[in-house]
Amino acid sequence: MTKTPRRVGLVLARASQVLGEEPFYHEFLEGLERVLTPSGVSVLVSVVTDRPAEVAVYERWAAQRGVDAVILVDLSPGDERVGLVAGLGLPAVVLGDPSTADGLPTVWTDDAGFAREAVRFLADLGHRVIGQVSGPLSFAHTQLRRGGLEAESATRGLTLLTSEGDYSYETGRAATAELLAVEASRPSAIVFDNDLMALGGLQAAAERGLAVPGDVSMVAWDDSALCQLAVPALSAMSHDVGRIGELAAQAISDVMADRPAAVYEAPTAHIVVRESTAAH
Repeated sequence: MTKTPRRVGLVLARASQVLGEEPFYHEFLEGLERVLTPSGVSVLVSVVTDRPAEVAVYERWAAQRGVDAVILVDLSPGDERVGLVAGLGLPAVVLGDPSTADGLPTVWTDDAGFAREAVRFLADLGHRVIGQVSGPLSFAHTQLRRGGLEAESATRGLTLLTSEGDYSYETGRAATAELLAVEASRPSAIVFDNDLMALGGLQAAAERGLAVPGDVSMVAWDDSALCQLAVPALSAMSHDVGRIGELAAQAISDVMADRPAAVYEAPTAHIVVRESTAAH
């Protein structure tokens, strides 16, 4: 007898870019499929423009029995999707902080702790005014990173300046331009919430005639291949994104096997130093 094919669903709500522009999810999916594909489980990815469209996908998948389980990403505190998938009878795994998961299995990255490490790295280089170009502040992981940056900056007596983007190149460029606009308060170093926005930051600095790292140091977040290809090459808070995908695959396999919910901790991230950072 032929086994019924099994599928895992992942919905990405992106207002300003498509999956092809976001290296994190390429590496994440590679790790996910590395574990799931040999066991006969495929991954169905749907890219939508907003949250209502995302909800509609879950409702359609549940009605049509199109997937056996789903992976939830970019959660906000008290996120409605946790209750929604439970009500629809869709087994789920959360990629994010356990505080957002309401008891669902979780693949967790210490965003606050790694953000503090980024500040320590820059402070040790002599930087006293640090900027952050964040992702959307509605996301719990963005709030945790912001909180980590604020806490470590306060501990070290540093000034933190912030600007918000949406993970796209253009918002990275615009948010960096905002931080660099006033010379008297300009940060000497900027931390970005993803690699694509960091590339936009390099462009914004070049447009203002500022040298990286001579005038401003820059640190990206995920350490995709984009960081090594950038000019100058970007220092980054390096995450093993492929391994995070593998952990998500293990979590989703456990869910489909009705095993108890667990928290799967991602590997520790670390700073990789390249040409975009220097002493100040």
